[in-house]
Parts: sequence; C-alpha cells; structure tokens
Amino acid sequence: MFLVQLAALALHRAGVSDLPDTEAAWAQALRGLTPEFSGDEPWCLVVEDASKPAFMQPPVPEGISLGNATSTPDALDLLITSRNHDLKQAVARTAEAQDWVLALVSLQTCEGFGGAKNYGIVRMNGGSSSRPMLSLAPLAKDHAKSSEPSPGAWFCRDVSVLLATRVDEYAKYEHIGYPPGGGLGLVWTAPWPEGEQLPLQMLDLWFIETCRRVRLSMEQGCIACVRGTSSTPRIEAKNLNGAVGDPWAPVHKTANKSFTLSSSDFDYAKLVELMFSGDWKPPLLACPASFETGCETMALVAQALSRGNSKTEGFKSRILPIGGRISRALGPRRQEMHELAKKQMEAISKFDAALRLALTLVAASGDADRRRKEHYALTEGARTTLDHAADAIFFERLWARFDAQEAGREALQAEEFRFASELHQKAEEIFEAALPSMPCARLFRPRAEARARKAFRSSIQRAFPELYCAHEGEELSHANA
Repeated sequence: MFLVQLAALALHRAGVSDLPDTEAAWAQALRGLTPEFSGDEPWCLVVEDASKPAFMQPPVPEGISLGNATSTPDALDLLITSRNHDLKQAVARTAEAQDWVLALVSLQTCEGFGGAKNYGIVRMNGGSSSRPMLSLAPLAKDHAKSSEPSPGAWFCRDVSVLLATRVDEYAKYEHIGYPPGGGLGLVWTAPWPEGEQLPLQMLDLWFIETCRRVRLSMEQGCIACVRGTSSTPRIEAKNLNGAVGDPWAPVHKTANKSFTLSSSDFDYAKLVELMFSGDWKPPLLACPASFETGCETMALVAQALSRGNSKTEGFKSRILPIGGRISRALGPRRQEMHELAKKQMEAISKFDAALRLALTLVAASGDADRRRKEHYALTEGARTTLDHAADAIFFERLWARFDAQEAGREALQAEEFRFASELHQKAEEIFEAALPSMPCARLFRPRAEARARKAFRSSIQRAFPELYCAHEGEELSHANA
C-alpha cells in the first residue's frame, strides 16, 4: 500500500502516466515530491538536524523531547505484546537498514491508538480498529501451482488504476475538500508544531501519513531510535470514521465508516457481506479496472491486522482465485452473486442445525426434553469444524454456480445438488467423529446415539430430500446389479 501510494503521488506530480522502468527515472520522480530538500533528507533514514524531516520521521519542533529509547526495529513496530515469553520483545539487534524502513512504514501507516498521547492513523475506524486491504490482484503466470499474486504485476496494476481514476475519485470525495492539486502527499515532510493538526483540506487524496514522533540516529555504528508523544492526532479527521478515500478500504454505505475486522477472520460470511451484500461500498482497487479484459484469472486479496483494545489478534489474510468472467461480474452483477451466496449460506445453516440438534440429543441422554444450554455449548467444536469445511469449498462452488446459470436450470440445479452433497458428506463425517466425545451415561448411550442418528438423518432429509432420493437410487442400482 505504501509503495503504490508513493509511486502514484510521484508519477502524478511528474505528469507521467507510464511507470518508469529504470532506477534513475524513479529517483527523479521521487525527488520531484521533495524539491525543497536538496540534500534528500526526506529519503534518508538518519538526518542529524532534527528540524528537518527524515524518512517517515517528521521534524521535531523546538521544546519537544523524544525520550523513549527503542533499540530495535521490532520494538518500534505496531504489534502489541504484554509478556516476554512466547513472542520475545526487541530481539532484532543485528537489524539492517531495511528492517528499520519496514518498521517505520508499518508503524506510521497502520498504527492505532496506543494509550495517552499515542495516536493512530486516520485511515481506520477508531483507535482499536485496523487498516484493511481488499483488492483484486493479477496472479503469477504459473498460477496453476500457486494462487499467490504476482507482486510486480499487482503493484503496476494498482498504480495504473489510481492514476487513471484520480479525477473521478476526487469528485467522489468532494465533501471532504481535498485540493485538486498541490496538496501535501508526504505528511512526514511537514513541520509538526505541538497541538496543531493537519486538516484533510491541505492533503492530497493519496497522502501517506505519519502518526507518531520518531527519530533515528547512529550510535556506535548502529541505528538507534527515540520516540515521543503528541497532544493531538497528527491529522484532523476523527469525525470521518476512517472513510477518507483509502482505495483498499470498504466503507459502510449507511454508517459511512471504514471496515473493521475486529477478532474475526475473512471467512465466507465476511467476504460475502463485504463484496456482495450491497451494505458496503467496495474499495476502488477491489473493482475491475477499465483496462482489464476479463480474460485473465485474478485473485481477491483480503488482509488486515486483527486488533482489539490493547491487543493484537493476528494478521489475517485470504487470497481467492477468481476467473476473469467472475471478476468482471463483481460490479454490475453483485446482487445476482449475493442471491446465489445466500442460498449456499442457507444450506450451511441447515446442516449446522442438524448437527447441533443431533449432538445435543446425545448429551441429553437421548431425551429431547432434557436438552439444556450447556448441552448446546458442547457442540461448538463440531459446528466450527463443519463451518471450516464449508468455507473450504464455498467460493469454488459459488463461482461454478454462477457460471451454471448460463447453461440453464438443470445445470444450476446440478451445482446446487453438488454443494449440498459435499456438505452432507462432511457433516456426516464430523457427526460420527463427534459422537464419542459427547458426554452421556453409559447406560443411555446406545439409545442416545441411535436417536441422534435418526434425528440427524431426519433433519437433513426434510431440508434436502433430493440427497436421500439420490442415495436410495444408488443403493437400488447396486442391488439390481
């Protein structure tokens, strides 16, 4: 995200639409962003004069002391740790310059609220939120062996999209008041007087923010760091709840707030909500570009650092290969895709209910009237396993179901049956595996398991009679043979 924003800012300022292919051309474009600094201070990790900016390090105003020493880049990074056993703190003592670069970028462009006078970025909905990424990306050429995006092609695609849509995006965020030209792009180059904030009306739409006071120095041949605090956030945008035009962030249509992953994952339910429900505005870079033909297979990339109140719950990432035809449908045919996805989610819900009902019957010794809240809690593990199994096949079957619409009703029904059949097989396996773990008095276990199997079968048969018709037809065929 940092590289894409930086490249787009530099090329726009240079009036160039084609990405350079030489180091010298890139250096010239980057220097065009900082012509007032003849010594390239904004691009240097260490600048002795604290009144001048250094890379991702704003100038330190007079009277401000940065007294919090940080000896390693991993201690500077944004992960929140509370103990020093499993994940050790400050261990990167032989760090190189690039480690400090990555830590600075991570901290300054993705950090949240870290306690009194430690404010976070404006591209997230609240201090305990996170900065999400939802994007389409070109896959590597040999994507049959790997579903990972091609980093170079992904970078070029995103920069090209930003440059091609700049005018339209400015119109979309006219209510914020970004200046159409001459806005500050590199926030770390501007003075930061204590108590003063930068209004968004002074910034470029693609501004790269710096939310913390940090300075690097050289001590005994090694890079060292000191940090400070600020009395106010660097940028004034609290009322916008993160909806400031980030090209990777979904924004809720009615609440007008950027997406927060919280403690969840990018599972099928979350991605369906973000991409197809209509409740969220898909970010610019998650939509097909005008220059993309729709023939190539893309990947849908969903990533975020899951955060909470003073805790980090893990970096969550999901990469879904998407055929060209499907990726083109993400715009005009989202509602159609949502209807198909809802049907699959309804099917999952029915299998989940059957599993829950049957397993609680075992815990209640086969007596349905004795089922209690604690019995239902015992089914959580099996139901989570089923949900994960459904998640593994959900989008592959959704894409196939979408394509089957063109072939007619019979083809669509065949895909519906295939999804239900695969879920049925997984649900039966999980049910049988979970039976022995359900607590039940030995005297009543035979009765309880027999009734549970009957209840499980009956629930599924009511919801999906075609599964048992097909199964019975196969048994009859084998018997006749």
